[in-house]
Amino acid sequence: MDMTHAQRLILSNQYKLMTLLDPDNGERYRRLQTIIERGYSLQMRELDREFGELGEAVCRTIINIMEMHHALRVSWENLKERAAIDERRLQFLGFDAATEARYLGYVRFMVNVEGRYTHFDAGTHGFNAQTPMWDKYQRMLAVWQTCPRQYHLCATEIAQIINA
Repeated sequence: MDMTHAQRLILSNQYKLMTLLDPDNGERYRRLQTIIERGYSLQMRELDREFGELGEAVCRTIINIMEMHHALRVSWENLKERAAIDERRLQFLGFDAATEARYLGYVRFMVNVEGRYTHFDAGTHGFNAQTPMWDKYQRMLAVWQTCPRQYHLCATEIAQIINA
């Protein structure tokens, strides 16, 4: 992360204020303040993760993934014979906090801040699937997007999507 001296001073002061405003996290803010003030480049890379960026295409893909799970649920509820499909397999699990933290953060933002998909069950881990999910969701999306009636899926289409 490249910052001018003025930017580092401003950020350092912000961390100093945060220490006063949020004493429970004071140690963390003091640590970050020290890193910024002294210009420890290796540790400043941590800030890149905190201030990372998700491109528009990735955001749209995540929304499509969430929308697909909504469509799966709606379609399943409209089925006359639900027994062939385990309801738990329709649940949106989220993303892995260890390897997909940026995606997980966006999901939490969409649900908790934007108020979208609030009917999704966050579980006890707050959409942390605890296993990488991006590739699985990509396969599922590819199948879902070929379905002619994406919100009126038959049992066969639902099975194809969740088994992708």
